[in-house]
Amino acid sequence: MATIPYRPVRTHAPTRKQVNFGINVAQRGLWREAIYRWEKAVELDPTYAAAFNDLAIAYEHEGQLDKARKAYEKALEIEPNNTEIKQNFELFKEINDRTGSAKDKE
Repeated sequence: MATIPYRPVRTHAPTRKQVNFGINVAQRGLWREAIYRWEKAVELDPTYAAAFNDLAIAYEHEGQLDKARKAYEKALEIEPNNTEIKQNFELFKEINDRTGSAKDKE
């Protein structure tokens, strides 16, 4: 599973606040709160690929694999040449497609 790296946020202040808070709580293992923050972030700025990537990682961690796949796909739609997102999605597919467990726990 991918990890959430620290990176400067290049978007407007309210989105930046949500993303940074999400990173902080994810690093402490509070994944549901991180999901909430990143969902708010992509609602505020639906063009911010890194927030979709972070959201995908959190969904994956929580076993919400269909949502993770959709978030990775959205992130790559926005930034198709982003190496970090590509690597995370490839790892996700390698692990989950091989095991055939691409269903949500929901």
